[in-house]
Amino acid sequence: MPYFLCRLAAEEGRILSESLLASSSEECRRHFESKGYCVLSIKRDWKKFKLSSLSPEKKIKDRDFITFNQEFMALVRAGYPVLRSIEIISGRAKNLYLKEMLRGVEDEIRQGKALSEAFTPFAKKFSTIYTASLMAGEQSGNLPETLSQFIQYAKVIARTKARIRSAMLYPTLILVFSLALLTILVNFVLPNFSNFYADFEAQLPIITGWLIGFALFVRDHWYIWIILIILIILAYFQMRGHEKTNLWLEKQKLRIPIGRGIWIESAASLFCRTLSLLVQAGVSLLSAVRLAIQAIPNKYLASQAAELPVNIKNGESLSESMVKAEFFPSLALDMVRIGETSANLGGMLKETADVYDERIQAKIDTFVSLIEPIIIIFMGLLVAAMLLSIYMPIFNIIKVAR
Repeated sequence: MPYFLCRLAAEEGRILSESLLASSSEECRRHFESKGYCVLSIKRDWKKFKLSSLSPEKKIKDRDFITFNQEFMALVRAGYPVLRSIEIISGRAKNLYLKEMLRGVEDEIRQGKALSEAFTPFAKKFSTIYTASLMAGEQSGNLPETLSQFIQYAKVIARTKARIRSAMLYPTLILVFSLALLTILVNFVLPNFSNFYADFEAQLPIITGWLIGFALFVRDHWYIWIILIILIILAYFQMRGHEKTNLWLEKQKLRIPIGRGIWIESAASLFCRTLSLLVQAGVSLLSAVRLAIQAIPNKYLASQAAELPVNIKNGESLSESMVKAEFFPSLALDMVRIGETSANLGGMLKETADVYDERIQAKIDTFVSLIEPIIIIFMGLLVAAMLLSIYMPIFNIIKVAR
């Protein structure tokens, strides 16, 4: 949506200019006239157009979406109408993508749609779980409470993502800097030694000759590596479009010893937490299970759980259906079974998710504590081997010269 620069006249005679994100100039006019302004002129705000098109905020960040829902919940609890609440929040939203989405939601509500229906066209931008929660809140007549439950859910998910990112940051930096060091050695240091050895006509060890030959090849044929990187990137994006390939890759991830436990337990945690949110919000179990499957991050595991709604529809309990998926841990199955028998399924699902979140964090910490020294030792040995293979012939030359 473009920005429009409007010249307005207030009731007391003041002339002011305001910029507004709107789908058309007519919508912009209606917006300011509803606030009591006299619209003198409307034109496209090209400065804002350039800023929005070049903005790095091309998606709605988790914290921005959580903040929006917190403000929205507070306004609805205070008795503000839904449309007016969204107008107030969108007017001061800093994330341009969020502002554009809220403007679209406003248009949908003005056309007579319910709040959950108004958010449906934008479900891919955040989650279908959110629209399901809104629908449950509308049907139960307690929208603020449903929003409060979703906010707690979104905070836990965002916190888990942040933990994983921060845990992997340090090993990634070590790996990047180590590769940068190897690149410098191969491209700048090793080729200079080839001329040095040629001047002495020294007989080089086999490993030194191979290493220098590889370094010269890399330096003289640098364009091949650029082409190879581009081909790898293109192949990656091409493979992402094939569902069978994605499922195969997701299945291979589960073969990694430490990663397998983390991915399976994170799938169980996200499934149980999402299902708990929807069940406690009043969504039917069958619909809630369909949506909770979408929250499973590993697509192969999600495909394994695809038959859950069918089994439940055929009369099986949730725990019996989860057994047939063949990847849910036994603890999760037992706790779900207890929740069903005690008529506290939503609460037990939340407890299950909390248990697995703690276990996942412990495994991530263990993984990071192991991977850091492994990377450091491996890269140190590799660099040491390269330097020794280069300097050993120098020591031989010094012995011969003596």
